[in-house]
Amino acid sequence: MREQANRINSLMEKTSQSGCSHANEAELSPSFLGEGRSAGAARAWRIPLKFSLRVLSLGILLGGCGTEAPKPVPQAETKPAEPAIPEEIQAAAKAFLGSESQVLAFGDLVKNGKQQLLAANVVPKTPTNNLPGTIVTRAIVAENDDGKWVEVLRCDEHLKNPKGYLGLTPLAPVTGWRLQFEQNAEKGLQLYFTPLQGTTDSHVLPIGVRWNPATKRYQSLDRTYEHFLLESPALNDVRSRLR
Repeated sequence: MREQANRINSLMEKTSQSGCSHANEAELSPSFLGEGRSAGAARAWRIPLKFSLRVLSLGILLGGCGTEAPKPVPQAETKPAEPAIPEEIQAAAKAFLGSESQVLAFGDLVKNGKQQLLAANVVPKTPTNNLPGTIVTRAIVAENDDGKWVEVLRCDEHLKNPKGYLGLTPLAPVTGWRLQFEQNAEKGLQLYFTPLQGTTDSHVLPIGVRWNPATKRYQSLDRTYEHFLLESPALNDVRSRLR
C-alpha cells in the first residue's frame, strides 16, 4: 500500500512539473508566435490601410492648397457726367476763337449775377507737347451783357482787358501759355497764366488774374497774389503799376 502511494505521488509530481514547464514556456515565448496566422494577416492588412489613409490626406491637403477662391473683379470707377454745354455758350466761344475753341468753364463765374464763359484754343497732347497742365495759344473770358456776349479778358501774345495790357504781362510776344484756373467760393474765378518758351517750360512764376469788384473788370495781381495791378495802354510800362 505504501509503495503504491509513493508511485502515485511520484507520478503526480512529474505531471505537475511537466505542466508548469509548458506553462512557463508559453509565457516566455514571443507574442507573435502565440498569435498565429490570424494576427499576422491582421497586421499585414493594417500597413496598406495606414499608407492609403496617408496618401488620401496628402492629396486633400495639396488639393486645398492649389485651389484659390476667385478674386472679386474690381468695379470700374464711374466718373460723374460733365454738365452739357449749352449751344449758346458754344456759339459764343466759336465767335471769339473759331471752331477749334473749347469751353473750359461757364456760369456766374465771378459772383456778379452775370453769365460768363472761359474758352481757349487748347494745344492737344502729342509726343512733342508733353508739358503738364492745359497748354493754350489763346484764351478769352466773355460776359453776357443784356443778351450780348462781350469780351472782358483776352490772352493771346499778351494779357489784355478792355482798358489795356495787364500788369506783369511779358514784353515779348508769347506763343504758348499754361493755363490753370479754380473757382473760389468767395472770390470767384481765379486764373493763372504761365508764359512758355517754345516747347520747353520756362519755370517762371504764373501771372495771377482775378475779377476786381472795385473796378468791375479782370486785372492781374502782384507777386503776393493779394493786390491788383493797373493796366497800361502801352507795353512800355506793364510791370508793376499798383491800382
